[in-house]
Amino acid sequence: MDSYSDPDQSDHIDQTNDRHEDLLTTLTKTRRVGRLSVLEDLLGRFSPAERLFLYMLAALLAGSVLLMVTYIDRAVSVDIPARGGSLSEGEVGPARFINPILTVSQPDEDLTALVYSGLMRQLPDGSFVPDLALGYTVSTDGTIYTFTIRPNAKFQDGTPVTAADVLFTVAATQDPNLKSPQAANWTGVTVASPDPHTVVFTLPHAYAPFIDNTTLGILPKHLWQNVSDEEFPFDPLNTRPIGSGPFKVASVSTDSTGSATRYDLVPFGDYTRGVPYLNKLTFHFYPDDATMEKAFNDGEIDSMAGISPSDLPILSRTDADIVKSPLPRVFGVFFNQGHNVVLADSSVRAALNAAVDKQAIISSVLGGYGVKLDGPIPPGILGDVAPAVPLPFLSLKNTAASSSSTPDESSYANAARTLLQKGGWSFSTTDTMWEKGKEKLSFTLATADEPELVATANAVANFWSAAGIHASVQVYPISELNTSVIRPRNYDAVLFGEVVGPQLDLYAFWHSSQRNDPGLNLAMYANETTDTLLSQARATTDVTARNALYTQFAADVEKDQPAVFLYAPDFLYIVPPSIKGITLGALTTPADRFSGIDDWYTQTQSVWGIFAGGTSR
Repeated sequence: MDSYSDPDQSDHIDQTNDRHEDLLTTLTKTRRVGRLSVLEDLLGRFSPAERLFLYMLAALLAGSVLLMVTYIDRAVSVDIPARGGSLSEGEVGPARFINPILTVSQPDEDLTALVYSGLMRQLPDGSFVPDLALGYTVSTDGTIYTFTIRPNAKFQDGTPVTAADVLFTVAATQDPNLKSPQAANWTGVTVASPDPHTVVFTLPHAYAPFIDNTTLGILPKHLWQNVSDEEFPFDPLNTRPIGSGPFKVASVSTDSTGSATRYDLVPFGDYTRGVPYLNKLTFHFYPDDATMEKAFNDGEIDSMAGISPSDLPILSRTDADIVKSPLPRVFGVFFNQGHNVVLADSSVRAALNAAVDKQAIISSVLGGYGVKLDGPIPPGILGDVAPAVPLPFLSLKNTAASSSSTPDESSYANAARTLLQKGGWSFSTTDTMWEKGKEKLSFTLATADEPELVATANAVANFWSAAGIHASVQVYPISELNTSVIRPRNYDAVLFGEVVGPQLDLYAFWHSSQRNDPGLNLAMYANETTDTLLSQARATTDVTARNALYTQFAADVEKDQPAVFLYAPDFLYIVPPSIKGITLGALTTPADRFSGIDDWYTQTQSVWGIFAGGTSR
């Protein structure tokens, strides 16, 4: 069907529509002009003062609305960590083995802790969380640990982390030719991988602290597999490491000899537990403490770890904080009762303990930076110490300087004399010593040629002397003390320190099977009940049950008094006030301070509280 339209009629319709649009526009403009005219007419009737008042009211209303909005924003907003900032830290000595199975020095351990990661990671509170692992299971008998590796785990060169890398790392650790300091932790452990993302560890017997072993940093097999045992310690990867940890090496500065003088680390974007907040970590290396401390005073670095309390007065800067936390160390005088018969007398051991003002020694020798001990378990292990937080540098220096006090030797001496008298001992004014039958209360106290140990030994001997007890201090170089005194158990009493790990495996220090070298039972302690408790504790995976066993063990040891337990020193970490989020738990090594490094920050951002819930790691 054909279509047809009249051109004249179309023109008429268009003209009509145009007139309607013009009329609508005119009416709209008229209404707008009318409103403005009314407002202008109204304002015209106001006096200048009235108009000024009206303008002030309008401004006040606008300001009130702005303040209300700001108040609401502040009320519902919270500050959360943001990425940015940096930290520059000093180290004494070079970093030669940034390799988890070869580390020997603090610089080695510090950088290794940052560059590498393991299947598990220990947090500052002592708990363990998956790192490269997605999770794990333990067999009912406690001898088989099965780990699943995260599918997105990567090394810092982009290569995926697989079970083959774990097997290679454990095999290298167990290789006797490499002489890894970690080898003892893996004795008797077999490892297998049924598939690329599953690792199975089989232990010869149940050992609860084994989970700590799985924090060992994993080496990338594809980079190390062709390195021979002979070349392993000399491979450039030891100083230009590739790991899977929270930070990676960005640059290295060296001196004319090729030794590293500076490392710059930046966050690893694919780290399994999230990208750290800090944008950069810089490590400077110095030949000794004095040079490092001068660099701190000059502003070249802004943090140092493991500073001795005696060095605090040397530090002149005030723009710093100190984070301090008790170290899991047990310093004490251990008695070899079989070497000197008088020490086998329980009243003598009780008197020797009662005569010592431990807090006075902490004040005079450690500047107040330590915790008094009365038993074999250091603070923090059983959750008895609150997390360490940064404290103002000046206030701590002042506290340390004023912490020394004159010990009240008389009260301690009187307590010791009373215990000796009850034990059948009498004081000979002729020989000026305590006697019991043919026995005379006199012995030697051996220790290492270290300033704090020598000062402690002399202080302890002075307290005993005040009670009329004769003890001569013998000081040995550390190597001679170990080879000629400790290993052959050739001492009456020895002042030494035990390094107790966070998993509190005290078997090597107190089980009767460890009385002879290479065991570490320096008190030559033998007790069937405590032997049973120690064996049960190291095989118990339930933390609550294990802690109960150790609590009972500690009570039995304190009753027998095989040693005078003195103190656990504090770990001192000087940091700039700008660094937030630092939490220290019980540190086995200074490198453990970095266990929470991905939560450290200097920058913050403000967000509404409802959006802040997902910011925690």
